Amino acid sequence: MQLYPLFPVLHPILKPTFPTCLWGGDCNSKAIALSFDDGPHPQHTPRLLKVLDHYQITANFFWLGACVNRSPSLAKQVCDRGHWIGLHGYYHHNFPLLSPSELKDSLERTQAAIYDTCELQPEQVRDVRPPNGLFTPQTLNLLQRWNYRSVMWSVVPEDWVRPGVTTVVQRVLQHVNNGSIIVLHDGACGGEDVAEITNILIPQLLQQGFYFVTIDTLWQQSLKR
Repeated sequence: MQLYPLFPVLHPILKPTFPTCLWGGDCNSKAIALSFDDGPHPQHTPRLLKVLDHYQITANFFWLGACVNRSPSLAKQVCDRGHWIGLHGYYHHNFPLLSPSELKDSLERTQAAIYDTCELQPEQVRDVRPPNGLFTPQTLNLLQRWNYRSVMWSVVPEDWVRPGVTTVVQRVLQHVNNGSIIVLHDGACGGEDVAEITNILIPQLLQQGFYFVTIDTLWQQSLKR
């Protein structure tokens, strides 16, 4: 079952219901965030980095701790380029299915992997995106109590089911707006196409006047509103 048609409907409902999450940036600004989940991946992420390097774009990566430990030198390359790093859990486990202690351990293990690889202090890596976008009010309360910031999305083209490069690009261009957070994947599911998709998307988005910022920049914008 493809969930893509539901995301544009869910976003305006979930955003005011869970205001402690970051769902997007300033609607009066052309700043948008391009984000990638599930990496780093030894084949897909290097190809993506070449595209980002070519256009000199700063993106955002929500990493799985297990993938960081499998590809530490690649993770260091991403970090050294100045991309913003967030957490996606140690494994791709849905947060509501984990006990509080399991969730805390998952996030702390991922922070430790990033620290060991990139020398980023845990307090520098506290943006969390739940796998599959699944969370409960308790999940958000726990994350807030542990001083993490919950980051969601506004444009989800469901690239992980590989509907085709053209389809993914069209879906993004159809729904992108000022302040959008675009979610793509450079991991095992969907990552095969991510470099090609990104290479097509970036020039078209730039042509429309959008510019790319970090998730941290969108947080700063949200504090000013």
